[in-house]
Amino acid sequence: MSSCKIDHPLEDVMTKLHSQKEYLPPDLFSRCESFLESERTQLELNELFHLLKKYDLAPIEEQQQRNKQLIALLA
Repeated sequence: MSSCKIDHPLEDVMTKLHSQKEYLPPDLFSRCESFLESERTQLELNELFHLLKKYDLAPIEEQQQRNKQLIALLA
């Protein structure tokens, strides 16, 4: 999603996930939490962080696209 060169630690990804909880579909939030309970690669953590970043500010169409990308990542 992004070409950011920063590696985001698990703690940052969890914080970002919880900051977006009220904006995410509840089932998707739960799936993200479950996803993070297992060991994940840095690439997966970075991708999840960037899909969640400013999710609340994204237009509905972009949120729907991100939801599809989240589902693909979590599969």
